[in-house]
Amino acid sequence: MRYRRLGSTGTIVSTLCLGTMTFGNETDEAGSHAQLDRFVEAGGTFLDTADVYSRGISEEIVGGWLRSRPGVRDKLVIATKGRFPMGDGGNDAGLSRLHLAKALDASLARLGVDAIDLYQAHAWDPLTPIEETLRFFDDAVRAGKIRYVGVSNFVGWQLQKAVLLARFGGLAPIVTVQPQYNLLARDIEHEVVPVCVNEGIGILPWSPLGGGWLSGRWRKGREAPTSTRQDRLPQRYDLSIPANQRKLDAAEALAQLAEEAGITLIEMAIAFVIRHPAVSAAIIGPRTMEQLESYLPALDVRLDDALLDRVDEIVAPGTNVNPVDSGWANPDLAPAARRRA
Repeated sequence: MRYRRLGSTGTIVSTLCLGTMTFGNETDEAGSHAQLDRFVEAGGTFLDTADVYSRGISEEIVGGWLRSRPGVRDKLVIATKGRFPMGDGGNDAGLSRLHLAKALDASLARLGVDAIDLYQAHAWDPLTPIEETLRFFDDAVRAGKIRYVGVSNFVGWQLQKAVLLARFGGLAPIVTVQPQYNLLARDIEHEVVPVCVNEGIGILPWSPLGGGWLSGRWRKGREAPTSTRQDRLPQRYDLSIPANQRKLDAAEALAQLAEEAGITLIEMAIAFVIRHPAVSAAIIGPRTMEQLESYLPALDVRLDDALLDRVDEIVAPGTNVNPVDSGWANPDLAPAARRRA
């Protein structure tokens, strides 16, 4: 395992972060515990979850594993997130002080910990002033409930605004951002990455394998793989859509490049993400132990500049092959929102 600082803090994390979105859904409790054991055995120290993952079950599984492994908690940096609906009430979602206070306490209880190392706003909330959210985070840090503050799925201007308001308000700083980033979806290089480099924010990319497109299973001349995710998000997978045909072309070209380099496409995809100096850790989300084992060798892969130049020829820096692949469907990115008041 390799290790880096968490943003510009003094905390050290493994450059692979085990994401637990599949826990309690596609991965049962026994499989989840086995993955956690293997990850720690491999030197992993960084876990990421969220209250909304399987409506709290993911956090409960992680909490149960922590309780059954005495002493392991002190070796780990644990991150979770709040923002999305955890109930049907009007205040059961969002980044308001009212909702986050309940969400944080519920996450602490499910995880069975005294403090969460990195608590993150799961996405921008257009209904709540970001100042309200930042002051809640600062209060939670002062109360000892969380140690660091992060955000997820913020676009450039949202991240920069949050960073500056926290700084000039004397509040707990934003230390990380969680965006989608992979070989096929590089739009964060346009604005988010420059903000992070300038402000010392650590990047925690999710979906380094592009939602399965960079697993090596999507190849020209083969039958397209199937999954429940493809049924839910046809705009990202349906090959009758021209943008997805372009993704297939790009995935094929990248797979051939990896083969020429003597590595798997999975290894190249993860190595590409963690090579960036602003990246603190790449969030991997294996469903199975087999998938987890296939990710770990990426830690030993070093991509040289010549290979990266060829990657840029396949997918231009700062662009997404399919514009739909922009992470969470932020309303600020909708065309109507950009052209109408």
